[in-house]
Amino acid sequence: MSLTLPHLTDAASFRAFRSDRSQWLPIALGIARSHGLDSGSPHVFATGTNLVVGLGETLILKIFPPLLAAQFVSERASLAQLKGRLHLPIPEIVAEGTHDGWPYLIVTRLAGTLGSEVWPQLPEDQKERLLRQIGETIAAVQRVPLGELASIEPRWDAFMRAQMQGCRARHTRLGLAPKFLEGLDDLLGDAPKLIPMDAPPVILIGEYIPENFLLACDDGQWSLAGLFDFGDVLTGWRDYDLLGPSAFMAAGRPGRVKSLLEGFGYARLDATLKRRLMALMLLHRASDLNSHICIEGWQEWADDMIELQELIWPG
Repeated sequence: MSLTLPHLTDAASFRAFRSDRSQWLPIALGIARSHGLDSGSPHVFATGTNLVVGLGETLILKIFPPLLAAQFVSERASLAQLKGRLHLPIPEIVAEGTHDGWPYLIVTRLAGTLGSEVWPQLPEDQKERLLRQIGETIAAVQRVPLGELASIEPRWDAFMRAQMQGCRARHTRLGLAPKFLEGLDDLLGDAPKLIPMDAPPVILIGEYIPENFLLACDDGQWSLAGLFDFGDVLTGWRDYDLLGPSAFMAAGRPGRVKSLLEGFGYARLDATLKRRLMALMLLHRASDLNSHICIEGWQEWADDMIELQELIWPG
């Protein structure tokens, strides 16, 4: 193939490159043809982090820029380790390679409706049902042995300590209200005691959110039908994966919170667990409370960190 992918040194340059599909789609289709695959009906996925193209109805090509090569490593190792070990379908690797130093994966395309398209319209009982299934899925993933993921970077203790060091600066920059910033130092002081640093690690997907799973409807009942996007996988303390569904989906509704936690395996929600989850939410690698807490008016409903954790995890 004569077309080449560029050498990009920063995220802004990559975003600009990704936004102009005419620069890279011909290369992606050439990669598909080099593997003997049909490139006649491509579908470019505009959202997401990497270059992603649907090849017909059955395959997806993901091309990772070198500056996000860690995501390729994570995705490749995760798909290999989880294959055949879950009750829920995940993509399977069909082919892999590199082009001009950009690694890529060709994976199977899952059937179902994107969770973000369905979730807002679902009745409350269906939301609780799905959150229970999400809790069960998180627990199932975490029962899978680490395999190659045991060596993935960053390691949990180093990751957490780096997040703690940058936490105040991050949330100040993102505009967290001063009344919440006031309680941040106390919470960060408690964090090393609240969050196990050297407990046996488990697989952490990092983002159990509606954009990363598929749903299917059977006789009016919606269920999880697939899970994808493993580029942010790391290993560490299990509660970390409760944050995505807590922030984006549970929305402070007691029934939803209870369903998620019971599906995960927690019979009760005590003050220590709430405090740990609040600390982890602030330390998550994608943490941005102003954008991610899906409780209308939460900034007015809570006056400090303690009230905020009670609002997010009631009961």
